[in-house]
Amino acid sequence: MRIGLTGGIGSGKSTVARACAAQGALVVDTDALAHALTAPGGAALPAIVAAFGPDMLGPDGAMDRARMRALVFSHPAERARLEGILHPMIGALTREAAARAAPGQIVVFDVPLLTESGTWRQRVDRVLVVDCPVETQVARVVARSGWEPDAVRRTIAQQATRAQRRAIADAVIWNEGLAPDALERAVARVLAAWGAHARA
Repeated sequence: MRIGLTGGIGSGKSTVARACAAQGALVVDTDALAHALTAPGGAALPAIVAAFGPDMLGPDGAMDRARMRALVFSHPAERARLEGILHPMIGALTREAAARAAPGQIVVFDVPLLTESGTWRQRVDRVLVVDCPVETQVARVVARSGWEPDAVRRTIAQQATRAQRRAIADAVIWNEGLAPDALERAVARVLAAWGAHARA
């Protein structure tokens, strides 16, 4: 069983991913793979420097994520150029990670931009969406990352809408006012139902 997990920034998707791992699923975090590719010494850095210039690196040698985010949010062509570098590398690492699953183990692909990709829906058996109100997303990101509220809203505006994510979902976890143990139970119910269906 291959599950695509997605949700907007601040929706609680990472918390749900951890709950999936606690239930025995193999979680492949595509955002973590992207971070590794753009960290100091990351495999994507030579191509990023060639495409965007050395100024796109921070003092630590990693990609300057804030500068890159500002560039690609205002220039769609630059965003496409960055994705052209990163996506093939992320795809290869994703396949390698998924291949390490034990026989019968559920694989959960944690993909922030699953809806926007246009390809992930065909690559997984089920899609699980984590959803909550936009104002909750903003409050969570401000508290977690210290971003300005307007910066969070601009990021949300660049992502798929809640309606678009829900349209491709096989299940939705409504993560608003949900205690941690209740969220874990909701995840367990979804995985148990889908795992049983896969074995049937």
